[in-house]
Amino acid sequence: MSRIEDLPAPRLEARDLRVVLALAAAGSTARAAATLHLTQPAVSRALLAIEARLGARLFDRVPGGLALTDVGRRFVAGAPRLLADLADFERQVIAPGPVVQVRLVCECYTAYHWLPTALVALRADLPGIEIELAIEHSGDPIAAMAADEVDVALVTGATVPRTLREAPLFGDEIVFVVAADHPLARRPAVTAADLRTHVLLTSSRPGPERQAFVKRAFGRARPQVRIQFVPLTEACLDLARAGQGVAVLSEWIARPHLGHGELVARSFGPRPMVRPWRMAWRPPFEGVAQRLRTALQGQVGGARLGRLAAAR
Repeated sequence: MSRIEDLPAPRLEARDLRVVLALAAAGSTARAAATLHLTQPAVSRALLAIEARLGARLFDRVPGGLALTDVGRRFVAGAPRLLADLADFERQVIAPGPVVQVRLVCECYTAYHWLPTALVALRADLPGIEIELAIEHSGDPIAAMAADEVDVALVTGATVPRTLREAPLFGDEIVFVVAADHPLARRPAVTAADLRTHVLLTSSRPGPERQAFVKRAFGRARPQVRIQFVPLTEACLDLARAGQGVAVLSEWIARPHLGHGELVARSFGPRPMVRPWRMAWRPPFEGVAQRLRTALQGQVGGARLGRLAAAR
């Protein structure tokens, strides 16, 4: 056994990693405080203490919130792995408990682009939990939960009844992707009037999510909008590239396809259109759902969610 004097003495603790990850995901101390179940002053003090111990600034204070510095981005990239290693160590020294099986579904099926990878990384944080993806219930996850066919759901537009539990997860920006020579490409942002005059290409089936989009774009108005359902994200982008319409996508889906000169993405003006993600679960899965929610916010929220400006 090594002498205690010879072992490294890190300046950070596990709770420090979670504080920074929550701040990166939320973008402000107020929203991070709600995630961490702390007061806003407590989160601010914690961040100042972490930066003091590191001797480096992790966030720039900008209008409307916080923006990661280069040091902060390296911190966020490595922190989930450290937390996973610590959880793995705990699992090795503690007798394993019973395995709990959870059936999970996402209302927005494009989430399955990132969810399987996220779940692999989350296994170390969630010992004893086996997650089965119930993709077949993506169209109506709430009905599937009521029928005892799904235990936990990640939803964006669905209304969650009082018989179920729900809590916020994170948000992602909806952007509008067009060909580089499209008239909207010369605009700083798109407007509700623009959406009325162009074909909108979306992979979202008619339902609560699409209804939520129309409400965010037009408020109480219900204009005639030409929306074309295209089941494949790649097909949406190909049609937009060919000038056949405006692809309506999550920023994290659009990001890898930008920067090549063929497609550009624009935010909704005057304020970006942010789609809130929520977790819903059946009451018997309260403990499991809360652990999964915390893990997803740390693992997915900070790493996945950006802003359009970061992709330019």
